[in-house]
Amino acid sequence: MPEPTPSTSLTAAPDNPLRAIAAARGIGDGYWDIWGAWHETPDPVRLAILSSLGIGAHGGEAPQQSFEKALEQDRRSEWEPLTEETVVASITGAPAAIWLRIPTDRAGGDAEFEIHLEGGASRHWSVPLSACADQEQGEWNGVGHTRKRVQLPDDLPLGYHQLTARIKGTPELVSRTQLILCPDRAWLPETLERGERHAGVAVSLYGVHSGRTWGCGDFTALREIIDWVAEETGGSYIALNPLHAIHNRSPYNTSPYLPNCLYYRNFLYLDIDGIPELERSRWGQALRSSARIQAEIKALQDSELVEYERIHALKLLFLKVLYRTFVREELRPRTGRGAAFARWVEEEGTLLERYAIYCALDERMHRRCAEVWTWPDWPVEYQEAGSAAVAEFARKNRRAIEFHKYVQWLADQQAAAAHAYAKQRGLAIGLFHDLPLATDRCGFELWAHREFYVNGCRVGAPPDGFSPKGQDWSFPPPNHERHRQDGYRLFAESIRKSARHGGALRLDHVMRLFRLYWIPDGFDATQGAYVLDRHEDLLRVLALESVRQQVLIIGEDLGTVEPYMREGLARFGILSYRLFYFERDKDGRFLAPSEYPAQALVSSTTHDLPTLAGFWSFRDIEQRRDLGLLLDAASYHQLTDARRQEKRKMVEALVGGGFLAAELAQGATESVELSGELHSAITGFLVSTPSLLMTLNQEDLTKEMDQQNMPGTTHEYPNWRRKMKYTVEELRRLPAVRDFARMFRNWLKKSGRERQ
Repeated sequence: MPEPTPSTSLTAAPDNPLRAIAAARGIGDGYWDIWGAWHETPDPVRLAILSSLGIGAHGGEAPQQSFEKALEQDRRSEWEPLTEETVVASITGAPAAIWLRIPTDRAGGDAEFEIHLEGGASRHWSVPLSACADQEQGEWNGVGHTRKRVQLPDDLPLGYHQLTARIKGTPELVSRTQLILCPDRAWLPETLERGERHAGVAVSLYGVHSGRTWGCGDFTALREIIDWVAEETGGSYIALNPLHAIHNRSPYNTSPYLPNCLYYRNFLYLDIDGIPELERSRWGQALRSSARIQAEIKALQDSELVEYERIHALKLLFLKVLYRTFVREELRPRTGRGAAFARWVEEEGTLLERYAIYCALDERMHRRCAEVWTWPDWPVEYQEAGSAAVAEFARKNRRAIEFHKYVQWLADQQAAAAHAYAKQRGLAIGLFHDLPLATDRCGFELWAHREFYVNGCRVGAPPDGFSPKGQDWSFPPPNHERHRQDGYRLFAESIRKSARHGGALRLDHVMRLFRLYWIPDGFDATQGAYVLDRHEDLLRVLALESVRQQVLIIGEDLGTVEPYMREGLARFGILSYRLFYFERDKDGRFLAPSEYPAQALVSSTTHDLPTLAGFWSFRDIEQRRDLGLLLDAASYHQLTDARRQEKRKMVEALVGGGFLAAELAQGATESVELSGELHSAITGFLVSTPSLLMTLNQEDLTKEMDQQNMPGTTHEYPNWRRKMKYTVEELRRLPAVRDFARMFRNWLKKSGRERQ
């Protein structure tokens, strides 16, 4: 087990208080860009980020005074209180330990400990401090102090516990710590531990459609996709887009990667026909069979794109009708379903209560004024989750709040049934979920947990080849210190709830655990700085939730990734994420399959990148030109010339690996069509890597041209609205689709990845 690390000493007066306090708050001195150039963090950027953290010129205080005061507080926190407020430690292979910071004249007595375990039990013990070696000595406020390492009992369980340390005397020294005990590594299925490899298909659930769905995919359609994957492809999992709640408004609030809430699901994925209350609801049955509703469902089915607002309104109408039946027949008498709902609500606790209040308020405010769409536009007394006005609203509107809890319970039930069905059908991993990095700044998270975000900065990315002016993602960064003080509760909840009813979880932009690029207000994306997080703590909490739920973890580590990040991910058993397009050496040569890492997921592409067919036909470049995303005609020609070189090198790798016949190479390079031979070769190439997981996007399996999202656009491109090229019925019926699935299955069988 790694030794607990004491805080970096700041006892000596720094020569440059600004830079010292910036470094202490994790603000990096600079960064290396993708071209190998170093970018020093400008002092104005340091000042602006510190100001967003409450350090700087506030209340008439000069910046220098503020920096010195913050440094003094840091020096004090080296020695007071007795223990840190949150300690995250591993107990795999060796007992955990904590640091005690003790006045030197009190270091010869006994330390008494009491721990309240997560499960409810308590334990007491004492430790003679004389038996604990001094690790470090110093002075604070004229008093000598020593730091001692104290080993905890070796039989403490994994989990979130409360530890009290006490040294009797005058004065008595008492400190309370949130103690989080974790494993050293995330969970892996036994099959992967043995070196077996799996493969699966990635599906955007909103785009799944059939003669039964209401204009977008739902959990019953997902069961039909499960049948297709199980029977036709030989895959072991289905990778899904994030299913989190969003505002369901086009074009700005449809991205599954900009959720309204990180803990609960989008009810658009509910199958209304699969809700038991519908069968018993006279009003529901009448509504379902009405000509108006039938016509609307048919129009949504026939629509080329997913119509979020209309589907939202239609399903909300039915859910309100069914809720009344549920209350009357199930909840108030506390029958089987009513009792199950009450238990689930109690288990969800405050988080669900607060989210349901937010949903009820959001609905009320929009009903009063159709132009009010987000909480910053609500009356000011409702903009704070803990306000008296919000509490009064909650007291008077229990039924409206309970309705939104009912909706989330239904979503949880249907998601659980889908995952159980996948496992029943033999998919070893089952459902593979996705946790976004971002959160909507006008959504639930910022309303309910504002103190956990930093006001005055946005998250983004520095300039690179894809975005020469950098990227501004326009959502606030997390307040690292507040999360630590709270025992990483919300981080753990985001992992726990996102992974629920699944066998795998992908973390979008996993570098978040290490650092994020902060852009202060008033600056553009070229003028930001990386701010470090407590990655060891976060990786351990992630491993704990992974082991508890038996969910394997994949970290999307694309972009600028420093070696220590991938080393840390590998050490904790988190799979890397490798894309065919990007896996090249410094000379641009595509890596051979044998050069891919084993502890990884390999895939063809992502939602933000061109499909294989789109890549080969230059479709993405042409669309970017047509949308005005390129600077000029020269940019277009540079990109197309570069793409031709990429295609040539890609074909060389396929021929060199024996996946494509040499006589087809020239034609494949010059063609703008993804031929059947080339399609099969790329699939075989990826399947043949040693990487534990291989994912083929549904669009790449069926050779679709258009990607799901075009970065840098909103209304200009139908982001997150594209339906699958084929209906669920056509997946099983059309010879062309069956040929695609057969090709994939043959490669899985040949490589040993086929589901047994």
